[in-house]
Amino acid sequence: MADIHWTEDGARRSAPWHSENGSPPARRVVVADDRIRAADAYGLVRAGTALLWRGDFHNGRRLLAAVGRRLGRGPRIPAADAGAAFRAQRRHQETRARVLGRILVLLEDDHGSALRRAPDVRRACREAYGPPRGPMAVSLRELLGVLGAHQWRTRGVEVPALGRRVHPHYGVFSPVRGEYVDLVARARPPSAPRSGPATAFDLGTGTGVLAAVLASRGFDRVVATDINPRALACAGENARRLGLARRIEVVGPGLYPDGRAHLVVCNPPWLPARAATLFERGVYDPDEAMLRGFLDGLPAHLEPGGEGWLILSDLAEHLGLRTRDGLLAAIAAAGLRVVGRLDTAPRHPRSCDAADPLHAARSAETTSLWRLTAT
Repeated sequence: MADIHWTEDGARRSAPWHSENGSPPARRVVVADDRIRAADAYGLVRAGTALLWRGDFHNGRRLLAAVGRRLGRGPRIPAADAGAAFRAQRRHQETRARVLGRILVLLEDDHGSALRRAPDVRRACREAYGPPRGPMAVSLRELLGVLGAHQWRTRGVEVPALGRRVHPHYGVFSPVRGEYVDLVARARPPSAPRSGPATAFDLGTGTGVLAAVLASRGFDRVVATDINPRALACAGENARRLGLARRIEVVGPGLYPDGRAHLVVCNPPWLPARAATLFERGVYDPDEAMLRGFLDGLPAHLEPGGEGWLILSDLAEHLGLRTRDGLLAAIAAAGLRVVGRLDTAPRHPRSCDAADPLHAARSAETTSLWRLTAT
């Protein structure tokens, strides 16, 4: 890790810098506490100076929120130009992440925080970062994300299709948008083999929620994969919590496991764009790498009579990032054909938020389960 450097009490100091997003260490760092005004803090971080927070923990959160309000929600673009609105929103989100990431805090040798009124962050930090390796500096925004992820992991997320909760880990996409889970729970699976176990693959398993749904629907063996080591650990833990560890095998990192399956399910990130933060990696699929990897590899991994289920939103089409003709062409080019489709409307709050810069596209969104077979 690189270091950040600052002057405090007349002495030159430094600390290792850590950023889950790969953000570089700030070149200029100054100490700030409860006396700084939000307007002055905004001016400093907007100009590239990082603030090492030494004040009250809760006042630091308030300062972060105040700076965020000054950054706003992004420019308003006419609804008719959805592509321009998306590009403007992405630029704004990247700027927002960069600027808010300049309010920093120090973690002690044991991942604890010495800030006044700070909560005990040690367990949450161990879950996210692993065992402590000495003091380090992180952004306050990242630390709050670590604390939030710990709460999700502790409480879990209710999954009606399972009648149980799954527990997301830090850096693993949480199944808070349940419509795609409901599609997998509703769709009619291909006929079971006459002999031998019925096998399913869940590619990009994340929390393992779809693998659990498939196991609960009667598949004897479900192989769950992911390229993210955190997701592999998360899916394995959830399989054990749900009592499904004997039927769900978690392997990786990678996309396809060895062998063939009667059903291959893939819910790739829905938007072909670059992820600006760790948590956007569950939403953005640069160059459609995962989508095309799933399609191109499917024929070689299907048992005779088997199906692939692609769960995909058409939001990218409304934003001008993908066309329906382009999607169908990619399916055909992979040696596949569409044998059915289930659709559902979004239920998440942003689809009803008229103040969202992308409201026009979000309100028209449909999430689909495409049933594919080899030609």
